[in-house]
Amino acid sequence: MSLNAAFRTTLRTNSRTFATAASGLDRAKSVENYNAVLEKFATIRACAVLRTATSEACPKAMGAAIDGGFKITEFTLTTPNCLEHLADFRQKYDGDVMVGCGTILNIEDAERAVDAGSEFIITPVMLPDVIEWCAARNIVSVPGCQTPTELVSAYRHGAPLQKLFPGVAGGPGWVKAVSSALPFLSINPTSGVDLQNAGEFLKMGAASVGLVAPLFDPVAIANEDWDQIAKNAEECMANVRTAGPYVRKA
Repeated sequence: MSLNAAFRTTLRTNSRTFATAASGLDRAKSVENYNAVLEKFATIRACAVLRTATSEACPKAMGAAIDGGFKITEFTLTTPNCLEHLADFRQKYDGDVMVGCGTILNIEDAERAVDAGSEFIITPVMLPDVIEWCAARNIVSVPGCQTPTELVSAYRHGAPLQKLFPGVAGGPGWVKAVSSALPFLSINPTSGVDLQNAGEFLKMGAASVGLVAPLFDPVAIANEDWDQIAKNAEECMANVRTAGPYVRKA
């Protein structure tokens, strides 16, 4: 076995060690559930990431994104009454739209999100304790990372998807370079992804993408123009579908 192959095998082993030992832990999910979440990411490949200044705007904006074709959603804890809205959407769309929680900063946040119905956990930065807590329970985590070193570290701690945040110079080209050199990673760019280049990011090696302001246009939200957000979603998902499904690495 070559050194590179041995290194990749070690990384794969590290990333899955936790997910085989979830039995008996609080809030633990099944391996089947873990795989179903990852399969949804691999198939849909785009997540609507929402943060609004008011509680009232949140369900209307996310509902519009779903009407426009999004099947993966992230409610961020910076949104007023985030967990209440998350729970409502999980109940309303369970089995059709996958619902997750973002801006998780500690294990307590993750616990509250899972209790509300979150199917995956997103952190804005690389938090090993949160990643390991999720991995031990077969809960998919997507930690924020800025550098190749952080991406690999997140993977080794047990994150099957790694969020690229904030955006980097070079955009899709950067993702292609890093994913080619480190092919075991499954990179999820968020900042810097827009309605037009989402498909390009995926074709250049990203596993999935997150859409924030380009999808949830602040002007449209302020004007309560939910039709515009639905149109943004339609445009984005049309571009995403040109990339086809992702071949999972975890």
